[in-house]
Amino acid sequence: MIVGGIFLLSAAVVARIGRFGFNPSDQGFILAQSWRVLHGEIPQVDVMAPRPFGSAYLHLVDYLVPAPLMIGSSWVMMVQLTVSTFALVAFMTGTSPLDWGPLRLGFVFAAALISLNTYPTMAWHTVDGVFLVAVGLWLLDAGLRSGTRWQRWLGLFCLGFAVIVKQSFMFAVPVGLLILFFHPARRSQDGGRWRRMVVDVLVLGSAPLLYFGMITLAGGLPSAIAQLTGSTGAWGEGLFQFWTADLGGLRADPRTYVLPVLVGMVVLGVAWSLRARLGIPGLALRLVTAACVVAVVVFVLIDGAFAHAGAWQLKLLWIFAAAAVLDAVIRRRLPWQYLLVALLGWMASLSWGYPLPGLITGALVLGTLEVVALAVRDELPKIRGIAGGAIGAIVLGLVAVQVVAAHDKAPYADRPQGELTRALGDVVPTMRGVRTNPSVHTYVAQIRECIDRYPASRVAVLPDNAFVAPVFGVRNPLPMDWPVPIEMTGDAPLRMVEAAERLNGEGDYLILFQTVLTASLIDANPVPAAVAPDAHTFDYTPVVERVRQTLNGARVGCGSFVGFWAPRR
Repeated sequence: MIVGGIFLLSAAVVARIGRFGFNPSDQGFILAQSWRVLHGEIPQVDVMAPRPFGSAYLHLVDYLVPAPLMIGSSWVMMVQLTVSTFALVAFMTGTSPLDWGPLRLGFVFAAALISLNTYPTMAWHTVDGVFLVAVGLWLLDAGLRSGTRWQRWLGLFCLGFAVIVKQSFMFAVPVGLLILFFHPARRSQDGGRWRRMVVDVLVLGSAPLLYFGMITLAGGLPSAIAQLTGSTGAWGEGLFQFWTADLGGLRADPRTYVLPVLVGMVVLGVAWSLRARLGIPGLALRLVTAACVVAVVVFVLIDGAFAHAGAWQLKLLWIFAAAAVLDAVIRRRLPWQYLLVALLGWMASLSWGYPLPGLITGALVLGTLEVVALAVRDELPKIRGIAGGAIGAIVLGLVAVQVVAAHDKAPYADRPQGELTRALGDVVPTMRGVRTNPSVHTYVAQIRECIDRYPASRVAVLPDNAFVAPVFGVRNPLPMDWPVPIEMTGDAPLRMVEAAERLNGEGDYLILFQTVLTASLIDANPVPAAVAPDAHTFDYTPVVERVRQTLNGARVGCGSFVGFWAPRR
Protein backbone atom coordinates (compact mmCIF):
# COMPACT_ATOMS: atom_id res chain seq x y z
CA MET A 1 0.00 0.00 0.00
CA ILE A 2 2.79 2.46 0.94
CA VAL A 3 4.78 1.61 -2.20
CA GLY A 4 1.67 2.11 -4.31
CA GLY A 5 1.03 5.44 -2.61
CA ILE A 6 4.59 6.61 -3.34
CA PHE A 7 4.30 5.59 -7.00
CA LEU A 8 0.87 7.19 -7.35
CA LEU A 9 1.88 10.48 -5.70
CA SER A 10 4.98 10.66 -7.89
CA ALA A 11 2.93 10.05 -11.03
CA ALA A 12 0.41 12.71 -10.00
CA VAL A 13 3.20 15.24 -9.35
CA VAL A 14 4.75 14.63 -12.77
CA ALA A 15 1.37 14.77 -14.53
CA ARG A 16 0.24 17.98 -12.86
CA ILE A 17 3.44 20.00 -12.46
CA GLY A 18 6.62 18.08 -13.27
CA ARG A 19 6.11 17.95 -17.03
CA PHE A 20 5.59 21.68 -17.36
CA GLY A 21 8.72 23.62 -18.18
CA PHE A 22 12.01 22.73 -19.84
CA ASN A 23 15.34 24.48 -20.26
CA PRO A 24 18.32 23.04 -22.15
CA SER A 25 20.86 24.30 -19.61
CA ASP A 26 20.90 21.44 -17.10
CA GLN A 27 17.78 19.35 -17.63
CA GLY A 28 19.03 16.11 -19.16
CA PHE A 29 22.57 16.49 -17.83
CA ILE A 30 22.50 13.33 -15.67
CA LEU A 31 20.66 11.41 -18.40
CA ALA A 32 23.50 12.30 -20.77
CA GLN A 33 26.00 10.74 -18.37
CA SER A 34 23.89 7.59 -18.09
CA TRP A 35 23.66 7.48 -21.89
CA ARG A 36 27.46 7.46 -22.08
CA VAL A 37 27.71 4.67 -19.52
CA LEU A 38 25.15 2.66 -21.50
CA HIS A 39 27.48 2.90 -24.48
CA GLY A 40 30.53 1.69 -22.58
CA GLU A 41 32.28 4.96 -21.76
CA ILE A 42 34.34 5.00 -18.57
CA PRO A 43 33.76 7.92 -16.16
CA GLN A 44 36.66 10.33 -15.60
CA VAL A 45 38.46 8.59 -18.49
CA ASP A 46 36.29 8.81 -21.62
CA VAL A 47 34.04 11.48 -20.16
CA MET A 48 35.11 14.19 -17.73
CA ALA A 49 33.49 16.22 -14.97
CA PRO A 50 34.43 17.78 -11.61
CA ARG A 51 32.12 15.30 -9.84
CA PRO A 52 32.09 11.49 -9.76
CA PHE A 53 29.62 9.71 -12.04
CA GLY A 54 27.72 7.64 -9.50
CA SER A 55 24.47 9.26 -10.60
CA ALA A 56 25.07 8.01 -14.14
CA TYR A 57 24.86 4.43 -12.87
CA LEU A 58 21.97 5.11 -10.53
CA HIS A 59 19.87 6.62 -13.32
CA LEU A 60 20.26 3.74 -15.70
CA VAL A 61 16.91 2.77 -14.20
CA ASP A 62 15.36 5.82 -15.92
CA TYR A 63 15.79 4.05 -19.25
CA LEU A 64 13.78 1.08 -17.98
CA VAL A 65 10.67 3.05 -17.00
CA PRO A 66 7.87 2.34 -19.52
CA ALA A 67 7.32 6.00 -20.33
CA PRO A 68 8.93 8.68 -22.53
CA LEU A 69 12.47 9.27 -21.27
CA MET A 70 12.03 12.76 -19.81
CA ILE A 71 8.72 11.88 -18.15
CA GLY A 72 10.04 8.58 -16.80
CA SER A 73 13.11 10.31 -15.42
CA SER A 74 10.95 12.93 -13.70
CA TRP A 75 8.91 10.16 -12.09
CA VAL A 76 12.02 8.39 -10.81
CA MET A 77 13.24 11.64 -9.25
CA MET A 78 9.95 12.18 -7.41
CA VAL A 79 9.98 8.59 -6.16
CA GLN A 80 13.49 9.22 -4.82
CA LEU A 81 12.43 12.39 -3.04
CA THR A 82 9.38 10.75 -1.48
CA VAL A 83 11.33 7.71 -0.33
CA SER A 84 13.97 10.06 1.12
CA THR A 85 11.30 11.80 3.18
CA PHE A 86 9.90 8.49 4.43
CA ALA A 87 13.41 7.33 5.33
CA LEU A 88 14.32 10.50 7.25
CA VAL A 89 11.08 10.49 9.25
CA ALA A 90 11.49 6.80 10.06
CA PHE A 91 15.10 7.44 11.09
CA MET A 92 14.21 10.38 13.35
CA THR A 93 11.28 8.64 15.02
CA GLY A 94 12.82 5.16 15.23
CA THR A 95 9.63 3.68 13.80
CA SER A 96 8.75 1.65 10.71
CA PRO A 97 6.52 3.12 8.00
CA LEU A 98 4.57 -0.15 8.17
CA ASP A 99 3.46 0.83 11.67
CA TRP A 100 2.35 4.35 10.79
CA GLY A 101 -1.28 5.28 10.91
CA PRO A 102 -3.11 7.33 8.29
CA LEU A 103 -2.40 10.59 10.14
CA ARG A 104 1.37 10.28 10.01
CA LEU A 105 1.28 8.87 6.47
CA GLY A 106 -0.67 11.91 5.30
CA PHE A 107 1.83 14.20 6.98
CA VAL A 108 4.80 12.37 5.44
CA PHE A 109 3.35 12.56 1.93
CA ALA A 110 2.76 16.27 2.53
CA ALA A 111 6.35 16.60 3.72
CA ALA A 112 7.55 15.07 0.43
CA LEU A 113 5.73 17.82 -1.48
CA ILE A 114 7.31 20.45 0.78
CA SER A 115 10.72 19.00 -0.04
CA LEU A 116 9.92 19.27 -3.74
CA ASN A 117 8.79 22.91 -3.38
CA THR A 118 9.52 24.35 -6.85
CA TYR A 119 12.59 22.23 -7.47
CA PRO A 120 12.48 20.62 -10.93
CA THR A 121 11.54 16.96 -11.21
CA MET A 122 14.74 16.08 -13.01
CA ALA A 123 17.52 13.59 -12.38
CA TRP A 124 20.21 15.38 -10.39
CA HIS A 125 23.22 14.36 -8.31
CA THR A 126 22.13 16.33 -5.23
CA VAL A 127 18.79 14.50 -5.20
CA ASP A 128 20.68 11.22 -5.51
CA GLY A 129 22.96 12.10 -2.61
CA VAL A 130 20.05 13.01 -0.36
CA PHE A 131 18.25 9.83 -1.36
CA LEU A 132 21.23 7.56 -0.68
CA VAL A 133 22.17 9.15 2.64
CA ALA A 134 18.57 9.21 3.89
CA VAL A 135 17.94 5.57 2.99
CA GLY A 136 21.37 4.60 4.27
CA LEU A 137 20.86 6.19 7.68
CA TRP A 138 17.43 4.65 8.07
CA LEU A 139 18.41 1.12 7.02
CA LEU A 140 21.67 1.13 8.98
CA ASP A 141 19.92 2.24 12.16
CA ALA A 142 17.03 -0.19 11.67
CA GLY A 143 19.39 -3.04 10.81
CA LEU A 144 21.53 -2.49 13.89
CA ARG A 145 18.51 -2.26 16.20
CA SER A 146 16.83 -5.35 14.78
CA GLY A 147 19.98 -7.33 14.05
CA THR A 148 18.92 -7.70 10.39
CA ARG A 149 22.05 -8.16 8.30
CA TRP A 150 20.62 -7.23 4.89
CA GLN A 151 19.27 -3.92 6.24
CA ARG A 152 22.60 -3.06 7.82
CA TRP A 153 24.59 -3.93 4.71
CA LEU A 154 22.23 -2.17 2.31
CA GLY A 155 22.33 0.92 4.51
CA LEU A 156 26.12 0.88 4.55
CA PHE A 157 26.29 0.38 0.79
CA CYS A 158 23.97 3.37 0.23
CA LEU A 159 26.10 5.61 2.47
CA GLY A 160 29.23 4.60 0.57
CA PHE A 161 27.51 5.03 -2.79
CA ALA A 162 26.58 8.62 -1.84
CA VAL A 163 30.28 9.54 -1.96
CA ILE A 164 30.53 8.80 -5.68
CA VAL A 165 27.54 10.90 -6.73
CA LYS A 166 28.99 14.15 -5.40
CA GLN A 167 31.85 15.18 -3.13
CA SER A 168 29.36 17.03 -0.91
CA PHE A 169 28.27 13.68 0.50
CA MET A 170 31.74 12.35 1.33
CA PHE A 171 30.90 12.86 4.99
CA ALA A 172 28.44 9.96 4.72
CA VAL A 173 31.33 7.52 5.13
CA PRO A 174 32.64 8.86 8.47
CA VAL A 175 29.02 9.11 9.63
CA GLY A 176 28.55 5.44 8.76
CA LEU A 177 31.69 4.53 10.69
CA LEU A 178 30.56 6.50 13.74
CA ILE A 179 27.20 4.75 13.73
CA LEU A 180 28.88 1.36 13.38
CA PHE A 181 31.19 1.95 16.32
CA PHE A 182 28.92 3.86 18.69
CA HIS A 183 25.34 2.79 17.91
CA PRO A 184 23.56 1.80 21.15
CA ALA A 185 22.72 -1.64 19.71
CA ARG A 186 26.41 -2.46 19.37
CA ARG A 187 26.81 -2.55 23.12
CA SER A 188 24.67 -5.66 23.44
CA GLN A 189 26.45 -7.66 20.76
CA ASP A 190 28.31 -10.78 21.74
CA GLY A 191 31.43 -12.43 20.31
CA GLY A 192 32.54 -11.93 16.73
CA ARG A 193 31.92 -8.18 16.85
CA TRP A 194 35.24 -7.18 15.31
CA ARG A 195 34.96 -9.73 12.50
CA ARG A 196 31.52 -8.36 11.63
CA MET A 197 32.89 -4.84 11.88
CA VAL A 198 35.56 -5.55 9.27
CA VAL A 199 32.93 -6.93 6.88
CA ASP A 200 30.69 -3.94 7.54
CA VAL A 201 33.49 -1.48 6.77
CA LEU A 202 34.22 -3.31 3.50
CA VAL A 203 30.54 -3.05 2.53
CA LEU A 204 30.59 0.66 3.38
CA GLY A 205 33.56 1.25 1.10
CA SER A 206 32.55 -1.15 -1.68
CA ALA A 207 30.99 1.40 -4.07
CA PRO A 208 33.90 3.89 -3.95
CA LEU A 209 36.42 1.04 -4.19
CA LEU A 210 34.71 -0.43 -7.25
CA TYR A 211 34.38 3.00 -8.88
CA PHE A 212 37.96 4.11 -8.40
CA GLY A 213 39.25 0.60 -9.00
CA MET A 214 37.63 0.64 -12.45
CA ILE A 215 39.18 4.04 -13.20
CA THR A 216 42.59 2.86 -12.00
CA LEU A 217 42.49 -0.22 -14.24
CA ALA A 218 41.62 2.06 -17.16
CA GLY A 219 44.69 4.17 -16.40
CA GLY A 220 42.72 7.27 -15.52
CA LEU A 221 43.30 7.69 -11.79
CA PRO A 222 45.72 10.69 -12.00
CA SER A 223 43.36 12.51 -14.35
CA ALA A 224 40.37 11.63 -12.14
CA ILE A 225 42.09 13.05 -9.06
CA ALA A 226 42.85 16.25 -10.95
CA GLN A 227 39.25 16.54 -12.10
CA LEU A 228 37.70 15.87 -8.71
CA THR A 229 40.03 18.13 -6.73
CA GLY A 230 40.51 20.99 -9.15
CA SER A 231 37.13 22.68 -8.88
CA THR A 232 35.99 25.61 -6.79
CA GLY A 233 34.97 24.48 -3.31
CA ALA A 234 31.71 25.13 -1.51
CA TRP A 235 31.21 24.96 2.22
CA GLY A 236 27.62 26.09 2.72
CA GLU A 237 28.47 29.60 3.79
CA GLY A 238 24.87 30.71 3.33
CA LEU A 239 23.81 28.68 6.36
CA PHE A 240 26.13 30.73 8.54
CA GLN A 241 25.85 34.07 6.78
CA PHE A 242 22.20 33.80 7.73
CA TRP A 243 23.31 35.06 11.15
CA THR A 244 25.78 37.71 10.04
CA ALA A 245 24.76 39.07 6.64
CA ASP A 246 23.38 42.56 6.12
CA LEU A 247 19.65 42.01 5.98
CA GLY A 248 18.60 45.63 5.73
CA GLY A 249 16.83 45.16 2.43
CA LEU A 250 14.49 42.46 3.71
CA ARG A 251 11.01 43.01 5.02
CA ALA A 252 11.99 41.50 8.35
CA ASP A 253 15.14 39.95 9.73
CA PRO A 254 14.61 36.20 9.12
CA ARG A 255 16.53 35.42 12.28
CA THR A 256 13.59 36.75 14.26
CA TYR A 257 11.72 33.55 13.35
CA VAL A 258 14.48 31.29 14.65
CA LEU A 259 15.29 32.90 17.99
CA PRO A 260 11.70 32.82 19.33
CA VAL A 261 11.46 29.15 18.34
CA LEU A 262 14.70 28.43 20.19
CA VAL A 263 13.30 30.17 23.26
CA GLY A 264 10.07 28.23 22.84
CA MET A 265 11.96 24.93 22.68
CA VAL A 266 13.81 25.79 25.89
CA VAL A 267 10.54 26.70 27.59
CA LEU A 268 8.96 23.44 26.43
CA GLY A 269 11.95 21.48 27.67
CA VAL A 270 11.93 23.08 31.10
CA ALA A 271 8.15 22.83 31.47
CA TRP A 272 8.20 19.19 30.39
CA SER A 273 10.98 18.34 32.84
CA LEU A 274 9.08 20.03 35.69
CA ARG A 275 5.60 18.90 34.60
CA ALA A 276 4.91 17.07 37.87
CA ARG A 277 5.65 20.22 39.91
CA LEU A 278 4.04 22.80 37.66
CA GLY A 279 0.72 20.98 37.34
CA ILE A 280 -2.09 22.73 35.43
CA PRO A 281 -0.17 26.01 34.86
CA GLY A 282 2.72 24.03 33.43
CA LEU A 283 0.36 22.15 31.13
CA ALA A 284 -1.13 25.40 29.88
CA LEU A 285 2.35 26.81 29.32
CA ARG A 286 3.38 23.79 27.28
CA LEU A 287 0.26 23.82 25.14
CA VAL A 288 0.47 27.54 24.40
CA THR A 289 4.18 27.39 23.67
CA ALA A 290 3.76 24.35 21.42
CA ALA A 291 0.97 26.10 19.52
CA CYS A 292 3.19 29.16 19.02
CA VAL A 293 6.08 27.08 17.69
CA VAL A 294 3.80 25.27 15.26
CA ALA A 295 2.36 28.60 14.14
CA VAL A 296 5.84 29.97 13.42
CA VAL A 297 6.75 26.89 11.35
CA VAL A 298 3.53 27.15 9.35
CA PHE A 299 4.07 30.87 8.85
CA VAL A 300 7.61 30.30 7.54
CA LEU A 301 6.20 27.83 5.00
CA ILE A 302 3.46 30.17 3.83
CA ASP A 303 5.70 33.22 3.79
CA GLY A 304 8.35 31.36 1.76
CA ALA A 305 5.75 30.51 -0.92
CA PHE A 306 7.67 27.28 -1.65
CA ALA A 307 10.14 29.30 -3.72
CA HIS A 308 12.94 27.37 -5.41
CA ALA A 309 15.53 29.51 -3.63
CA GLY A 310 14.90 31.59 -0.55
CA ALA A 311 15.67 32.22 3.09
CA TRP A 312 12.67 30.14 4.19
CA GLN A 313 14.72 26.96 3.77
CA LEU A 314 17.50 28.30 5.99
CA LYS A 315 14.95 29.30 8.62
CA LEU A 316 13.54 25.78 8.67
CA LEU A 317 16.99 24.22 9.07
CA TRP A 318 17.84 26.43 12.04
CA ILE A 319 14.39 25.89 13.55
CA PHE A 320 15.03 22.16 13.19
CA ALA A 321 18.36 22.59 15.00
CA ALA A 322 16.44 24.22 17.83
CA ALA A 323 14.11 21.21 17.87
CA ALA A 324 17.14 19.01 18.48
CA VAL A 325 17.61 20.81 21.79
CA LEU A 326 14.11 19.82 22.89
CA ASP A 327 14.62 16.27 21.68
CA ALA A 328 17.73 16.03 23.86
CA VAL A 329 15.81 17.20 26.93
CA ILE A 330 12.81 14.94 26.45
CA ARG A 331 14.71 11.78 25.51
CA ARG A 332 17.61 12.58 27.88
CA ARG A 333 20.25 11.65 25.35
CA LEU A 334 22.34 13.10 22.56
CA PRO A 335 19.87 13.84 19.72
CA TRP A 336 22.11 12.13 17.20
CA GLN A 337 19.36 11.36 14.70
CA TYR A 338 18.37 15.04 14.54
CA LEU A 339 21.98 16.14 14.33
CA LEU A 340 22.66 13.78 11.42
CA VAL A 341 19.60 15.02 9.54
CA ALA A 342 20.83 18.59 10.07
CA LEU A 343 24.24 17.46 8.77
CA LEU A 344 22.51 16.07 5.68
CA GLY A 345 20.91 19.49 5.17
CA TRP A 346 24.37 21.02 5.24
CA MET A 347 25.74 18.42 2.81
CA ALA A 348 22.87 19.12 0.40
CA SER A 349 23.77 22.81 0.62
CA LEU A 350 27.31 22.26 -0.66
CA SER A 351 26.46 23.36 -4.17
CA TRP A 352 27.52 25.97 -6.71
CA GLY A 353 24.05 26.67 -8.01
CA TYR A 354 21.70 25.65 -5.19
CA PRO A 355 23.39 26.22 -1.80
CA LEU A 356 20.23 25.47 0.18
CA PRO A 357 18.75 22.53 2.12
CA GLY A 358 15.53 22.70 0.11
CA LEU A 359 15.41 18.98 -0.73
CA ILE A 360 14.86 17.97 2.90
CA THR A 361 12.66 20.86 4.04
CA GLY A 362 9.66 18.54 4.45
CA ALA A 363 11.61 16.29 6.80
CA LEU A 364 12.80 19.37 8.72
CA VAL A 365 9.21 20.55 9.19
CA LEU A 366 7.87 17.16 10.21
CA GLY A 367 10.83 16.46 12.48
CA THR A 368 10.18 19.75 14.29
CA LEU A 369 6.49 18.96 14.69
CA GLU A 370 7.26 15.44 15.92
CA VAL A 371 9.47 16.65 18.77
CA VAL A 372 7.01 19.40 19.73
CA ALA A 373 4.30 16.74 19.88
CA LEU A 374 6.49 14.74 22.27
CA ALA A 375 6.40 17.62 24.73
CA VAL A 376 2.58 17.57 24.89
CA ARG A 377 1.80 14.00 23.85
CA ASP A 378 0.21 13.02 27.16
CA GLU A 379 -2.23 15.92 26.94
CA LEU A 380 -3.16 15.60 23.27
CA PRO A 381 -6.16 13.46 22.29
CA LYS A 382 -5.33 10.25 20.46
CA ILE A 383 -6.27 10.59 16.80
CA ARG A 384 -6.71 7.32 14.99
CA GLY A 385 -8.62 5.69 12.18
CA ILE A 386 -10.96 7.77 10.07
CA ALA A 387 -10.29 11.00 11.96
CA GLY A 388 -6.52 10.64 11.52
CA GLY A 389 -6.92 9.81 7.86
CA ALA A 390 -9.16 12.82 7.32
CA ILE A 391 -6.72 15.21 8.99
CA GLY A 392 -3.79 13.73 7.07
CA ALA A 393 -5.68 14.04 3.78
CA ILE A 394 -6.60 17.66 4.52
CA VAL A 395 -2.99 18.59 5.31
CA LEU A 396 -1.78 16.79 2.18
CA GLY A 397 -4.40 18.57 0.10
CA LEU A 398 -3.54 22.00 1.47
CA VAL A 399 0.17 21.51 0.83
CA ALA A 400 -0.54 20.14 -2.65
CA VAL A 401 -2.59 23.21 -3.53
CA GLN A 402 0.23 25.51 -2.44
CA VAL A 403 2.92 23.55 -4.30
CA VAL A 404 0.83 23.42 -7.48
CA ALA A 405 0.20 27.17 -7.28
CA ALA A 406 3.91 27.86 -6.78
CA HIS A 407 4.88 25.68 -9.75
CA ASP A 408 2.20 27.19 -11.99
CA LYS A 409 3.55 30.62 -11.18
CA ALA A 410 7.25 29.79 -11.59
CA PRO A 411 8.22 26.49 -13.23
CA TYR A 412 11.94 25.81 -13.07
CA ALA A 413 13.81 27.87 -15.68
CA ASP A 414 10.71 28.50 -17.79
CA ARG A 415 7.66 30.72 -18.09
CA PRO A 416 4.49 30.54 -15.93
CA GLN A 417 2.39 27.53 -16.81
CA GLY A 418 -0.19 29.52 -18.75
CA GLU A 419 2.54 30.41 -21.25
CA LEU A 420 3.75 26.82 -21.72
CA THR A 421 1.68 26.25 -24.82
CA ARG A 422 3.91 24.00 -26.93
CA ALA A 423 4.44 20.24 -26.58
CA LEU A 424 7.97 18.94 -27.16
CA GLY A 425 6.59 15.52 -28.01
CA ASP A 426 5.92 16.69 -31.56
CA VAL A 427 9.69 17.24 -31.94
CA VAL A 428 10.97 13.95 -30.53
CA PRO A 429 9.11 11.02 -28.86
CA THR A 430 11.47 10.88 -25.86
CA MET A 431 10.06 14.25 -24.76
CA ARG A 432 6.42 13.36 -25.20
CA GLY A 433 4.32 14.94 -22.45
CA VAL A 434 6.72 17.83 -21.76
CA ARG A 435 5.34 21.33 -22.35
CA THR A 436 7.33 24.52 -22.68
CA ASN A 437 7.19 28.05 -24.09
CA PRO A 438 7.25 28.67 -27.88
CA SER A 439 10.87 29.87 -27.86
CA VAL A 440 12.21 26.69 -26.25
CA HIS A 441 10.07 24.62 -28.62
CA THR A 442 11.56 26.45 -31.60
CA TYR A 443 15.07 26.01 -30.22
CA VAL A 444 14.69 22.23 -29.70
CA ALA A 445 12.91 21.82 -33.05
CA GLN A 446 15.83 23.53 -34.76
CA ILE A 447 18.23 21.00 -33.24
CA ARG A 448 16.01 18.23 -34.63
CA GLU A 449 16.05 19.91 -38.04
CA CYS A 450 19.83 20.26 -38.01
CA ILE A 451 20.35 16.60 -37.10
CA ASP A 452 18.06 15.58 -39.95
CA ARG A 453 19.63 17.96 -42.49
CA TYR A 454 23.22 17.08 -41.63
CA PRO A 455 23.15 13.38 -40.67
CA ALA A 456 25.92 12.13 -38.40
CA SER A 457 26.08 9.60 -35.61
CA ARG A 458 28.13 11.90 -33.40
CA VAL A 459 26.50 15.18 -32.42
CA ALA A 460 27.15 17.88 -29.84
CA VAL A 461 25.56 21.29 -29.29
CA LEU A 462 27.83 23.59 -27.30
CA PRO A 463 27.91 24.69 -24.62
CA ASP A 464 24.60 24.15 -22.84
CA ASN A 465 22.75 21.19 -24.31
CA ALA A 466 23.63 17.92 -22.64
CA PHE A 467 20.09 16.63 -23.24
CA VAL A 468 20.72 16.25 -26.99
CA ALA A 469 22.52 12.89 -26.90
CA PRO A 470 20.01 10.85 -24.86
CA VAL A 471 16.92 12.57 -26.26
CA PHE A 472 17.87 12.31 -29.94
CA GLY A 473 19.75 9.02 -29.64
CA VAL A 474 23.13 10.29 -30.84
CA ARG A 475 26.62 10.12 -29.34
CA ASN A 476 28.53 13.10 -28.01
CA PRO A 477 32.08 12.75 -29.39
CA LEU A 478 33.52 15.32 -26.97
CA PRO A 479 34.64 14.32 -23.46
CA MET A 480 32.34 16.81 -21.69
CA ASP A 481 28.57 17.24 -21.70
CA TRP A 482 28.51 20.71 -20.18
CA PRO A 483 31.68 22.69 -21.06
CA VAL A 484 31.12 25.77 -18.93
CA PRO A 485 33.93 27.41 -16.93
CA ILE A 486 33.20 25.96 -13.51
CA GLU A 487 33.05 22.42 -14.95
CA MET A 488 36.51 22.73 -16.55
CA THR A 489 38.95 20.94 -14.26
CA GLY A 490 42.07 18.85 -14.65
CA ASP A 491 43.09 18.24 -18.25
CA ALA A 492 39.56 18.76 -19.60
CA PRO A 493 40.51 21.75 -21.84
CA LEU A 494 43.30 19.80 -23.52
CA ARG A 495 41.13 16.70 -23.93
CA MET A 496 38.36 18.74 -25.58
CA VAL A 497 40.76 20.06 -28.22
CA GLU A 498 42.31 16.63 -28.77
CA ALA A 499 38.84 15.20 -29.35
CA ALA A 500 38.17 17.86 -31.98
CA GLU A 501 41.44 16.96 -33.72
CA ARG A 502 40.44 13.28 -33.82
CA LEU A 503 37.09 14.19 -35.32
CA ASN A 504 38.85 15.93 -38.20
CA GLY A 505 40.49 12.65 -39.14
CA GLU A 506 37.44 10.46 -38.62
CA GLY A 507 34.49 12.50 -39.94
CA ASP A 508 30.86 11.57 -39.23
CA TYR A 509 30.18 14.47 -36.89
CA LEU A 510 27.97 17.52 -36.43
CA ILE A 511 29.12 20.05 -33.85
CA LEU A 512 26.77 23.00 -33.40
CA PHE A 513 27.38 26.22 -31.50
CA GLN A 514 24.72 28.40 -29.92
CA THR A 515 23.94 31.92 -31.04
CA VAL A 516 21.11 32.07 -28.48
CA LEU A 517 21.77 31.93 -24.76
CA THR A 518 19.66 29.30 -23.03
CA ALA A 519 19.13 31.83 -20.24
CA SER A 520 17.23 34.01 -22.72
CA LEU A 521 14.84 31.14 -23.38
CA ILE A 522 13.50 31.54 -19.85
CA ASP A 523 12.14 34.92 -20.93
CA ALA A 524 10.78 33.42 -24.17
CA ASN A 525 12.87 35.79 -26.25
CA PRO A 526 12.55 35.23 -30.00
CA VAL A 527 14.78 32.58 -31.57
CA PRO A 528 16.14 33.49 -35.03
CA ALA A 529 14.80 31.34 -37.85
CA ALA A 530 18.20 31.39 -39.54
CA VAL A 531 21.68 32.82 -39.00
CA ALA A 532 24.76 33.08 -41.18
CA PRO A 533 27.48 30.41 -40.79
CA ASP A 534 29.81 33.07 -39.40
CA ALA A 535 27.33 34.47 -36.86
CA HIS A 536 28.53 35.29 -33.34
CA THR A 537 28.24 32.43 -30.86
CA PHE A 538 28.27 32.23 -27.08
CA ASP A 539 31.15 30.26 -25.63
CA TYR A 540 31.32 30.92 -21.84
CA THR A 541 34.86 29.51 -21.90
CA PRO A 542 37.82 29.84 -24.35
CA VAL A 543 37.86 26.05 -24.71
CA VAL A 544 34.71 26.10 -26.82
CA GLU A 545 36.32 28.70 -29.11
CA ARG A 546 39.41 26.48 -29.43
CA VAL A 547 37.22 23.53 -30.38
CA ARG A 548 35.52 25.65 -33.05
CA GLN A 549 38.87 26.80 -34.44
CA THR A 550 40.16 23.22 -34.56
CA LEU A 551 37.28 21.64 -36.48
CA ASN A 552 37.73 21.55 -40.26
CA GLY A 553 34.37 20.22 -41.41
CA ALA A 554 32.01 22.13 -43.67
CA ARG A 555 30.84 25.30 -41.96
CA VAL A 556 27.04 25.39 -41.76
CA GLY A 557 24.27 27.61 -40.56
CA CYS A 558 21.13 25.85 -39.38
CA GLY A 559 18.31 27.63 -37.62
CA SER A 560 19.82 29.67 -34.81
CA PHE A 561 22.95 27.51 -34.73
CA VAL A 562 26.26 27.56 -36.57
CA GLY A 563 28.62 24.67 -36.73
CA PHE A 564 30.76 22.16 -38.55
CA TRP A 565 29.63 19.03 -40.35
CA ALA A 566 31.58 16.12 -41.78
CA PRO A 567 29.56 13.25 -43.31
CA ARG A 568 30.24 9.60 -42.74
CA ARG A 569 33.16 8.39 -44.86
